[in-house]
Amino acid sequence: MAVRPVIDIRHIHRIFESDAGLAHILHDISLSVMPGEFVAITGPSGSGKSTLMNILGCLDTPTSGRYLLEGLNVAELTDDELAEVRALRIGFVFQSFNLLPRMTVLDNVMLPLSYTDVPRREREMRAVHALRAVGLPVDHYDHRTNELSGGQMQRVAIARALVNDPAIILADEPTGNLDSTTGRQVMNTFHALKRVGKTIVLITHDAGIAAEADRAVQIRDGRIFKGAYIPSPSPSSPSLQIGGAR
Repeated sequence: MAVRPVIDIRHIHRIFESDAGLAHILHDISLSVMPGEFVAITGPSGSGKSTLMNILGCLDTPTSGRYLLEGLNVAELTDDELAEVRALRIGFVFQSFNLLPRMTVLDNVMLPLSYTDVPRREREMRAVHALRAVGLPVDHYDHRTNELSGGQMQRVAIARALVNDPAIILADEPTGNLDSTTGRQVMNTFHALKRVGKTIVLITHDAGIAAEADRAVQIRDGRIFKGAYIPSPSPSSPSLQIGGAR
């Protein structure tokens, strides 16, 4: 049986309306990502990378086109179902970390679980497991995040993205604010996650970072220039379960 893409978008357009008129940001984008694949999306500033990432993360909706996430048509999901997908199936990592500085490392990583009915003891266990997965020393767990280095904060952010054991990790310029040595440590973390089967989509403007991925997708002026992979048609029955066990 053919393996189905985790991400499969076809003929996506994104048009924004403003007082100045219409801005056509994405033009006829088609892209697929297979389970366990590490894909880098690269392109100059203003090329549409972040808009595409927002659509992949179900934070925005395309003006037209189709998005299948693990075989399920995203356009058919309710707002509550989309929120559940974002919480349980996708982990987000941002360039600016988005950590709460007055909270401890452990509490930051547990934060996504606070919106669930998971007991606190289990939340702590999951957070510790995620922090171990990214290699943060145990003696840092009780530190406030504003006491950490940039690389340590990014690893905490990755751990937070992992705490719900998502199938997909979306990372937007995760090494952009880091020096080369620290960036290397963060990339090693992503490679380790790939080895345990996570699907990773990473936005970067750094050609060296993009070269480390299984495939680099180049986007220019809102269009895929190189690297899109569109598989042959696969079975249409959905595999993503909403509101129940995976």
